[in-house]
Parts: sequence; C-alpha cells; structure tokens
Amino acid sequence: MKILVSAMETSSNVHLKELKKYLSNDIEFVGVFDKELGKPLYDLTNLAIMGFVDALKKIRFFFRLRDELVELAKDCDKVLLLDSSGFNLPLAKKLRETYPNKEIIYYILPQAWAWKKGRVKVLEQTCSKLCSILPFEKDIYNDKEKITYVGHPLLDEIKEFKHELTNSGKIVFMPGSRKTEITNLMPIFKELIKKIPNKEYILVIPPKFGDEYIKKTYGDVSNFTVSKNAHEALSQAEYAFICSGTATLEAALIGTPFTLSYIAKKLDFFIGKTFVKLNFVGLANIFFEKMGKEKLHSEFLQSDVTVENLLSDYNSMDKYKFFENSKILRQYLKNGSSQNVASVIEN
Repeated sequence: MKILVSAMETSSNVHLKELKKYLSNDIEFVGVFDKELGKPLYDLTNLAIMGFVDALKKIRFFFRLRDELVELAKDCDKVLLLDSSGFNLPLAKKLRETYPNKEIIYYILPQAWAWKKGRVKVLEQTCSKLCSILPFEKDIYNDKEKITYVGHPLLDEIKEFKHELTNSGKIVFMPGSRKTEITNLMPIFKELIKKIPNKEYILVIPPKFGDEYIKKTYGDVSNFTVSKNAHEALSQAEYAFICSGTATLEAALIGTPFTLSYIAKKLDFFIGKTFVKLNFVGLANIFFEKMGKEKLHSEFLQSDVTVENLLSDYNSMDKYKFFENSKILRQYLKNGSSQNVASVIEN
C-alpha cells in the first residue's frame, strides 16, 4: 500500500515514527515527512515556520508544494495528514476536489475547539476518518461516526513514568525548538540558574541541531549539561522550566513539576490573543479545565517571563500535589494512539 503523507512538524514526525511500528512492512510513505521514514519531497528544515509573519513570507512555496502533493496522490491508495492545519486543510480540500473517492485520514486534528470552529465543517466534508487525540474534541463535531478518540501518542512514546517524586538535584531547561523561542528564553534561563545554586542544570537541545547552530543560537552553554533526550532528562529531573508546547504535556505525564514560559513575537501574540479564546496555553491545564479541576501548573507569558517570577514559582509550587495530579492526567488520556491509528489506516 502506498500512502501520501503530509507531516510537516517535528512533533508530527515523532508520532509518525511510532505509528509506523504498527503498520505492515509493505506500506510505503510518499510526500512530506522525516527522511528517516523514507524519501520525502523536501527536507523538513526547509518547511519550518514560526508564526503568522513567517508563514506569509513562504506562501508561494507552500502553494507549489500543495500542488505537488495533489499530483503525487494520484498513485497513492490513501492519504494521511498530521497536524499543520494551515497547510493540511487546504490540501485536504484540493485532494477531495481532485479525487472524490480517495480515503483521507486526518491524525492530530486542527484545534478547532480553540479557534476557527468553521474548520469542523471543512474536516467533515473533506476527510474520510478523523483520529482525535483529545478526549473532549469529538464534542464539537456533528458526524460522530467519522471522528474517533484514538488515545494520545505521548502515552506510546514516553517509556518511563515516575512512581514517586525525585530529589535528584537535576533541573531541566527546555527553551523550545524554534530559533525565536530559544533566543528569547535562554538569557532568562542563564540568569535563573544563578539563583538556584548547587544543582545540575540540564539543557535539552533537539537532536537535529549541530554544534555550530547551537553555538550561534544558544550562546555559551558551558554552565549546562546538554541532553538530546527530552524524556530521559525529564524522568531524571526534580523540576523543569519549559517553553510552551508539547514538552509541557510530556513533563506533566511523566510527573516532573515544571513552570511554563513563552515569549512570542508581539504581532503573533496579539493575533493569537485576539482569536484564540482559551484561559490557558498549556495542554495539561486545558485538560484539567475540561475535567472541572484547577490548573496543574503556572504559565508565564510575554513580559511576565522574568527571572523573579520563574524563581518564585519554583520555590512555591506544591510539587506533591502536582505529582498526584499527573496520575489523574494519565488516566484521563487512557492509552496510546499509534496502534489504533494503524488499525484505522489498514482496515
């Protein structure tokens, strides 16, 4: 079986790699994905975008890429779209127009529950099957047979969950994977470690970054122990300071207390605040709100991201309460998603 794949985010490809373990060996991927999974059209590093402004700069390229993928789909049995709604929704529309009977599966759905609820109609009209990784997501869809909660991929990918609080003396710092995130947070993290003495400071850096890029983007990291394995670092740490994103949910599931911080470009933050009507940005907090519970962790955004605020949160957090709540979060998400999605694709 040949499957057209559009997986443009680093996190999507982590999920895709886990999914592939459950697929038959005769399944071939074509399209956009990590080169470890086959022969993609483009290197993923050329596709990375940061915010609305960057997306506008690359719009011509993405129109051309969409057309290339539609052409490739002609010889494919099915289509698998992962996340990246800004690109994958228009792609789904074009695919449905071109191939009315082609099976289109969407895994890691657009966050229509957060904003742009009109996307629900588009998804239901263009996709054959919708694989949801959020328990509450199906509530906003009309076609209940088309959407299925398949579990959450992180419960497949995280190999070790804490069974007790750790006093390891290790603190993890995760300033994100995009250049702007890193350059915004690293100066603050470097000052913060001066206020938390006698600890080992673990800096998690994505494996794809080479030494030259690290030196240019992160600056002097001599006061940190560098790790390129986020899950291992988090499982060993007693605390973490993390940029908003998937990593916050990983820490919450593993059971490592943390503080979320995020500094976006001012225009991107203004647009996001205007259109996204959510009380929290961290997924774990959003889940707890859906369950009718208090937030799991603190969130500091924009000008509130200061050494003083992060240090105060570190000193005042009820770490035992956080740890107990992390168990509730795992129960809420129930199980991993990879095997279930593989069944959807092959059935």
